[in-house]
Amino acid sequence: MAEEEHNEADARSFLSCAAEEARLLDLGNAADVPEARRARHLAHAPRRPLLEHASLPEEFFGPLMAAAVYDPDSSFCRWFVEPAVYTCGRRRVMTALLDYLRTGTDAEQAGAERAWYCAHVPLRADRSAAYAPGGSRNPAMDESHDLVDEWREALKRSSMRPGHLEV
Repeated sequence: MAEEEHNEADARSFLSCAAEEARLLDLGNAADVPEARRARHLAHAPRRPLLEHASLPEEFFGPLMAAAVYDPDSSFCRWFVEPAVYTCGRRRVMTALLDYLRTGTDAEQAGAERAWYCAHVPLRADRSAAYAPGGSRNPAMDESHDLVDEWREALKRSSMRPGHLEV
């Protein structure tokens, strides 16, 4: 597949992931937004509502992780990773990204590498009620030292594969 076709396929995948998040939050379909800006608009719209929830229904997690992995702009994949870390826990997010690194396509592996950096977002009380004074959260949800070691090992193995894409 030519690089341009590959980028178009990734953009379509990202658009469908962003549209799914907007649908889950009942934010509309952004039909009035020009097509060239639609994916970014759909990506931006759910960010605040996602961060305002201390927890999210299970159905949000998969699309959040897919959107983070397929986001072609590493500056913006945090918009999906951060709410997932706050609502589902750093451990679960890192486990999902580790799975993309181990079993994903080259493009998914590259996306997981971009998103991994964002999974280390500092956890702050002003971002989630769970971290506010009086908030409660199981510390095990954010324990990730063992996953960091697994990530490093998986990254070594994936970088040795023929055709590995550098991020």
